[in-house]
Amino acid sequence: MAIQESLDEMMQGKTVIAIAHRLSTIAAMDRLIVMDDGRIIEQGTHAELLGKNGTYARLWQHQSGGFLGEDQGVAEDMG
Repeated sequence: MAIQESLDEMMQGKTVIAIAHRLSTIAAMDRLIVMDDGRIIEQGTHAELLGKNGTYARLWQHQSGGFLGEDQGVAEDMG
């Protein structure tokens, strides 16, 4: 995951607006905003959004194949 590590290093201490289809790319960010049809429908940290069991949680479960529990760290998925 050399690319992801380089991005993480480059973004330290900066405000970053990132758009990603692959949620593991953005899951470690401080604040995530989920949009649908141009509207903000959810926002929070990765853990908060998983806890809401909303759109983000459904997308995360779909992308992780349903094998990751909510309490598992993002680093495990990205590593």
